[in-house]
Amino acid sequence: MFKNLLLFVSILSIIGGCMTEAKTWDKVFPKSENVNVEKVEFHNRYGITLVGDLYTPKNIKYGDKLPAIAISGPFGAVKEQASGLYAQNLAERGFITLAFDPSFTGESKGNPRDVASPDINTEDFSAAVDYLSNNKYVNPDKIGILGICGFGGFALNAAAIDTRIKATVASTMYDMTRVSAKGYNDSVDASARYEMKKNLNAQRTEDYKNGTYAKAPGLPDKLTGQEPLFVQQYFDYYKTKRGFHKRSINSNGNWNTTSSLSLINMPILQYSDEIQNAVLVVHGEIAHSRYFGEDAFKKLKGDNKKLYIVKGANHVDLYDNLEKIPFDIIENFYKENLK
Repeated sequence: MFKNLLLFVSILSIIGGCMTEAKTWDKVFPKSENVNVEKVEFHNRYGITLVGDLYTPKNIKYGDKLPAIAISGPFGAVKEQASGLYAQNLAERGFITLAFDPSFTGESKGNPRDVASPDINTEDFSAAVDYLSNNKYVNPDKIGILGICGFGGFALNAAAIDTRIKATVASTMYDMTRVSAKGYNDSVDASARYEMKKNLNAQRTEDYKNGTYAKAPGLPDKLTGQEPLFVQQYFDYYKTKRGFHKRSINSNGNWNTTSSLSLINMPILQYSDEIQNAVLVVHGEIAHSRYFGEDAFKKLKGDNKKLYIVKGANHVDLYDNLEKIPFDIIENFYKENLK
């Protein structure tokens, strides 16, 4: 009877575990049966605790030392969205991957909330490298990073400072410092930028007086049809079942208005021409943001730098469109440079 009771409890445990896993799967993409996922915490150099999802191939064995990739983005997204999809897909291909929420966002810590920083968000990638370098299943000499959208720019900045990063992919990248300072297609001149800074600094005064942080405009809750096409494409991802997540700033919130100040004042790609390790820039052929990727690529030096343009893809296609994201190209790039 005791054996039967143990068997019954064991069966309940297995069933309960499956039910718990199903209930707690909070990603916007289906779960793969070929990988294990574990929530982990680590800290950056500023003492901020970051939260990530660690994806490992199910066939991993004791004693294995695999190449690893830290992944974050898009700007205003969380690890349960595009970065998790990239992480899961690359884990299926034999890498250990870590999709993480940047400081001040998602499940990661840091106050106030919903703040962006070119310095701290670059540091977040290096913190992920710290964690992976000390994981018993990771070969610390075979670590890469992957940034999506605005975190593609931060990834290039991290690669410029962190020599432990052996291979970097920037997918559908934005240079958030450039667009914040100069607007789309560099349409904001010095005079307009000065007025913008005056308004932002006036908001700082108000924020301090009120003890709160004003929020910047975000995506509309409904479309009128008059929005620019790229705004409609963002809406289709962040505001619909396709990609909505309650912790995502772009889905269910807004950045702090004064976040723009540091982005305006600190260009992140100043030293990208000094990156010695491999870089792959991936962008969509019809993406409104394509010029960010192409201009960033032009500054890179060395024959280990590659640009790949995805035919017919817009900016948001490279968030989750499995027919457009060139995972075979990305996989081969990492295998070639993390060996």
